[in-house]
Amino acid sequence: MNLWWQQLVLVMLGGALGAAGRFWLGGALLRRFGEGIPYGTLAANLIGSFAVGFLAIWLEGRGPHALYWRAFLIVGVLGALTTYSALMLECLLMARSQRSELLLGYLGGTLAGGVVLVWAGAKLAAMLRPAY
Repeated sequence: MNLWWQQLVLVMLGGALGAAGRFWLGGALLRRFGEGIPYGTLAANLIGSFAVGFLAIWLEGRGPHALYWRAFLIVGVLGALTTYSALMLECLLMARSQRSELLLGYLGGTLAGGVVLVWAGAKLAAMLRPAY
């Protein structure tokens, strides 16, 4: 099996794990906090922002095996865990259901939190990563 097919299989396996994690996280936070704010999508996107920042730096320059980890973790797991389309749908639903006062805070919190967390993940990985 060539490199592309190997990576494709890893992306699919990671995607299955990420999608299951997204489903579980969304359900758990919905049961815990109710329907007011879509905490599941918020948490998934913020966790994913930190994780992608960390992994991108951690895997940098790690040789050929890093391609496999990137395919599995970043493209597969985090690609399925985080979701821009769900964020946009939830913004639309807030606007249509007279909860527009939450919309800007939710969207702003997601974007600002994502930027801060991707940076924090990258900084942490740079501090922890052994020299190569």
